[in-house]
Amino acid sequence: MKLYTKPGACSTAVHIDLCWTGQPFELEILDATTMKAPAYLAINPAGAVPALVDGDFVLTQNAAIVGYIADRFPQAGLAGDGSARQRAEANRWLSFVNSDLHPAFKPIFGPGNYIGDEAQFDAVKAAARKRVRSLLETADARLQGRDWLAGFRSYADPYLFLTLRWAGRAGVDLAGLDALAAFAARMNADPGVQQALKAEGLA
Repeated sequence: MKLYTKPGACSTAVHIDLCWTGQPFELEILDATTMKAPAYLAINPAGAVPALVDGDFVLTQNAAIVGYIADRFPQAGLAGDGSARQRAEANRWLSFVNSDLHPAFKPIFGPGNYIGDEAQFDAVKAAARKRVRSLLETADARLQGRDWLAGFRSYADPYLFLTLRWAGRAGVDLAGLDALAAFAARMNADPGVQQALKAEGLA
């Protein structure tokens, strides 16, 4: 099994999941240039990360990949205890991060994709930061009295952790989100997280 990742991108969350399985895997770290090179475009024509290659099976899209990893290595418990209910909880919070929280950052990192007037870029970014803050408040409320989003450690947690790193860089107000701060501290102390961040030069 081989993962293609770009340091600090959402693919780093997949990298953490793989570390949590405790199973061997290969890693190839890409940058903006190698993501668009012919060799990688032959694997993922979209030129995006992550991509996972398992034998002759090539899989893209974060949510699909983490579900596949959970099914390949059920002993890791990334989707819970195998019950429909726990898988649904893991998927609920994965969907929250993948479909709501992650896209909310896009106007911050690329305001020109949303408005042509450069004079309005700062306003677009400010509005997006407020949206991200609102979504992080939802996550913070969920984590009150819990260590993990789903109530157990799942593939939703590394993805949330990555968005918190983005939020810090993007100037999102994180004041008062104490449950999220405690969650980030737990993640930063986790050996699997440390392994992934070190391998990607992010430690």
